[in-house]
Amino acid sequence: MAALASSSSSSLLFSSPPTKFPSPSLCPPLRLSLPTSSFLSSSLSLSPSFHAYPTSSRRYSASSFTIRASAAEKKKVLIVNTNSGGHAVIGFYFAKELLGSGHEVSIFTVGEEGSDKMKKPPFNRFSEITSAGGKTVWGDPADVGKVVAGATFDVVLDNNGKDLDTVRPVVDWAKSSGVKQFLFISSAGIYKPTDEPPHVEGDVVKADAGHVGVEKYVAEVFSSWAVFRPQYMIGSGNNKDCEEWFFDRIVRKRPVPIPGSGMQLTNIAHVRDLSSMLTLAVEKPEAACCNIFNCVSDRAVTLDGMAKLCAAAAGLPVEIVHYDPKAIGIDAKKAFPFRNMHFYAEPRAAKDILGWKSTTNLPEDLKERFEEYVKIGRDKKPMQFEMDDKILGSLKVPVAV
Repeated sequence: MAALASSSSSSLLFSSPPTKFPSPSLCPPLRLSLPTSSFLSSSLSLSPSFHAYPTSSRRYSASSFTIRASAAEKKKVLIVNTNSGGHAVIGFYFAKELLGSGHEVSIFTVGEEGSDKMKKPPFNRFSEITSAGGKTVWGDPADVGKVVAGATFDVVLDNNGKDLDTVRPVVDWAKSSGVKQFLFISSAGIYKPTDEPPHVEGDVVKADAGHVGVEKYVAEVFSSWAVFRPQYMIGSGNNKDCEEWFFDRIVRKRPVPIPGSGMQLTNIAHVRDLSSMLTLAVEKPEAACCNIFNCVSDRAVTLDGMAKLCAAAAGLPVEIVHYDPKAIGIDAKKAFPFRNMHFYAEPRAAKDILGWKSTTNLPEDLKERFEEYVKIGRDKKPMQFEMDDKILGSLKVPVAV
């Protein structure tokens, strides 16, 4: 891949994020960097990195002072993208944003190009990536070196693996191939439940979670790395139901069954916010180095609130019915798209370190999502609600036919 010319813009930045609960760092405590390449960025940087891989600290800490004069460096980025679940759309948006910023992008999707999975979003929209100059390839991440056929990259993002066996081949290949920065999409689901929400970077995680093993390995192998922990997300191209679950019931004038009181707090971000945070990490590698970022929006929403916002977006009324899963004898994980508990994180590290800002606006974003929901005809699609019917039948709640 041919190198891209870099921007001539420059910036001077002084930053001193708040300091609290100091924690050790996995990055060198002080860096003085003076890249000399005439093609790449020129910078003067003095910044003690703050964020270690935490095991018991309740809150993350930040302490940095940066002086930087830089021209934007254009990078060659490889995205190893999952072929299923809600995370696939992250790689899709990330690729588009990077291309829009002038970077070179290759997106490596797990599996075969001709598989049925590739007929679904976001994969059936990959022409948006290739038309913008990006490259798309398919294969087994264990054979990443063969699939990319000797191409070189500055940055690799693994948006696929959930355990070390899956991600290790990608990490090892990236290290041996001279990749400078490794990014990993983890999950906010690895945090242990807390009596003091929200979850912030530095909170205790589940030691046996597969993502945790990957995070630790990446930190051991790479000197420049960053980890991102997303939660729930919305956005065009997502192939995992979020807002659609509510729309399905609201447009059919069915009650919306919500476990518990409905006052449980969660976090739902538009995927464009996730991609913008990742892009900042690519463009600010010194700042992002050795840090963990909650890849979420900066506002929580209640479960009842999500139902009401979806109804408002659709311009329709909503009937909310609360129930106790144990009393009815059903598994709330199968009956409802979100966790039946307070489960939300805040993006404090991204704001303090990367200067990131959230643009998620659920009332407006859900209007856009409902327009697409109707456009694709899902509002008219025949559906069965067997689990709902069991819940509502137990509560003797009538359902319109």
